[in-house]
Amino acid sequence: MLLYYILLVLFFISVILLYLIVRAFKTPVNPHNTIPNDLGKEILEVSFPSITGKELYAWKVNTDPDFPTLILVHGWGRNIERMAPYLRKLCCRGFNMLAFDARGHGNSHKENYMTVVKFAEDINSAVEFVVKDKNQRNKEIMLIGLSIGGAASILAASRDERIRKVVTVGAFAHPREVMRKQISDRHIPYIPFIWLFFKFIKWRTGLDFDAIAPVNNIAKAKAEFLLIQGKDDKIVPLEQARKLKTAMPTAELWEIPGRGHSNCHLENGFWEKVGDFLIHK
Repeated sequence: MLLYYILLVLFFISVILLYLIVRAFKTPVNPHNTIPNDLGKEILEVSFPSITGKELYAWKVNTDPDFPTLILVHGWGRNIERMAPYLRKLCCRGFNMLAFDARGHGNSHKENYMTVVKFAEDINSAVEFVVKDKNQRNKEIMLIGLSIGGAASILAASRDERIRKVVTVGAFAHPREVMRKQISDRHIPYIPFIWLFFKFIKWRTGLDFDAIAPVNNIAKAKAEFLLIQGKDDKIVPLEQARKLKTAMPTAELWEIPGRGHSNCHLENGFWEKVGDFLIHK
């Protein structure tokens, strides 16, 4: 009888922990209201449909219809305002700009759980919005993606040859490895909790993590890559960027000492390096 109660308690503990783990990865609600007004160019509020048919919210900066378009992709749990420094620093460098809220983020439509695949689908929706614009004569696309936005940019580029250049900051190579690390960092054992979590995700989404992993797709892309990684990143370890570099030897990897997951853009020379990479033919 004692064993029965012990097993029952362990079962309930497992259920509660699994619920908390799943809840931790639920997309947070984070609408925004502030539009930067210091670019020297007007920011247009626009929208375009996601793959679901509902609307994604975006900011568009038009410079010249003969310039390529740079699409900016925020990370998980953030929103379009995270890309404001990129808009300010890269505006008028020889491209038009489009920053958008991914599904379930900012002012775009709701989505309970976001994945790297869904982020990539939203990038594709943004690409379609640009290329279908009759006033946009240059259909060339470039991307800057942060964290999961960077990983999704790799995945999107592997599926769309119109994407010519990609800059990632803190992108992961394999989602399972990073998710496992984030859960393990909370001192939750792999067996049975993390193992059950991945089984649940597989059942809930049908995702094959190996098939969608950026490290397994980057070499399929025709784009040029600049991979930026803080050496002190505690969320996406440096080895993730090195795996991407190994998978795509022609990619440029910039490892920044003393920088973490969200502050690489504060490094001296960051904007010059990114801007030069994007405008260099």
